[in-house]
Amino acid sequence: MSGVLRNKVQRKFKMRGYSLKVEALSEVLSFLSHFPSDALDDALELLLDELHHLSLKSSILDREPVHKVVSLLLEADAAVEENPSSSSSSASALRVIDTFIVPKFRYDPVKKFFHEHTGRLPIHGDASAKATLYKDRFLLLFQRVSRDPRFSTLAFDASSSDYGSCEISPIQSLVGRVGRRWIMGVISQLEDGHFYLEDLTAAVEYKITTGFFVENTIVLAEGEMQLDGVFQVRTCGFPPLEDREKSMAFFSGLDFFGGGILTKEETLRLAELEKNAVNDMFVILSDVWLDNEETLGNLETILNGYENVEVVPSLFVFMGNFCSQPFNLSFKVQFGKLGQMIASHQRLKEHSRFLFIPGPDDVGPSTALPRCPLPKFLTEEFQKYVPNAIFSSNPCRIKFYTQDIVLFRHDMLYRMRRSCLIPPSTEETSDPFEHLVATIIHQSHLCPLPLTVQPIIWNYDHGLHLYPTPHTIVLGDKSEQKAFRYTGVTCFNPGSFSNDGTFVAYRPCNQEVELSAL
Repeated sequence: MSGVLRNKVQRKFKMRGYSLKVEALSEVLSFLSHFPSDALDDALELLLDELHHLSLKSSILDREPVHKVVSLLLEADAAVEENPSSSSSSASALRVIDTFIVPKFRYDPVKKFFHEHTGRLPIHGDASAKATLYKDRFLLLFQRVSRDPRFSTLAFDASSSDYGSCEISPIQSLVGRVGRRWIMGVISQLEDGHFYLEDLTAAVEYKITTGFFVENTIVLAEGEMQLDGVFQVRTCGFPPLEDREKSMAFFSGLDFFGGGILTKEETLRLAELEKNAVNDMFVILSDVWLDNEETLGNLETILNGYENVEVVPSLFVFMGNFCSQPFNLSFKVQFGKLGQMIASHQRLKEHSRFLFIPGPDDVGPSTALPRCPLPKFLTEEFQKYVPNAIFSSNPCRIKFYTQDIVLFRHDMLYRMRRSCLIPPSTEETSDPFEHLVATIIHQSHLCPLPLTVQPIIWNYDHGLHLYPTPHTIVLGDKSEQKAFRYTGVTCFNPGSFSNDGTFVAYRPCNQEVELSAL
């Protein structure tokens, strides 16, 4: 058994890009000996996740970094046994997933199945990677629409559906055909002032109708080809949604989210634990300007308040921007002051976790999405005071028991409104935030803007996908604080903490959003 476990450990570490020296392997095996056989996989994954957040000098691990993480995990486990009601008991149930380690899947329309990409993905993709980005987005939505009863292709001997015949026609097939047709394509401006719908076969010019559409969004359109080659649209809208449970059932065994695959028994057990985790709470703040004295004073007030509650929050999420102005040299010092402030609140330091997500104007190698975590040389002073802090990518993901949570910090509302081809319809709602939520959920993508407006790393566009639909989406935006539940998905914007003192207290057990302000 020990030989099997040894091989399993080495294989798991190799999958994450690590090699273990003999002393490090012994340390891992010693750590796993504290757990029953049915919990070994979870313990190993937790160890790997914590190692990922360390400043490792090499992918070849010796005993020292492994021992450091193992000690912290065993101490936390011992603290939970002493005080089971403590919020630290949720530490093993909460996993932060960096966007850059999320698995990449590509849909095969012939075999009608997703294939996982194997091997490393370069940051700088070649020209074909850009075309693949659009193709993957289109096929992701196309396979979803193909299961919708309104657009399913009928068998020869099948009777007509209750919705009538709405079969989607390839754009290439429109040439020479008369009558109304349904098509699906990406909105593109191939010529100035002329808009086209493109699918995998061809492109056709079309006239835009009412809707909240920008270039790059994928739409379904009903219309008729005119003699001049223009597709006259009569009805146009986003591809219909599919229930999360239906998506999961069709592709069970595929880890789209990056949080690991759960068996049916594990899912039921974790769902029960999640339901009982009534004391777990996430406090989420956006625009935390560390170079602003008023912001730091307000932050001290919040920490003081939560330090004295009966059960402290499980997680504090700080989203950028972390400076009121573009990056300045005092950034590292300001983060050190924040570390001292948190360390002075003993209960929060011991029982809460702290997650940091960079904002659009924070320091980094580029403004392209997804953005990598804040550089370690800027945060090392902070980590002296709060060693278990997590610095993750933007966007990033949280797995809490069975719940999938996506966090994204970007000023999307302003950019989407500027990029709109026409004003959004007010027939269903006049709230811009609700339009934004509907757009990203129907598009299954956090940022469906043109690449000229918001650059995206071509090979990592899958890190912004929202498929299957997550339970909760946090959209950090400098606009007004809002919360909106759309088709079963909880979405909210915590507001700008430095501008108006707003933040959110979120209870994941029942997806309750408490809009708060000082």
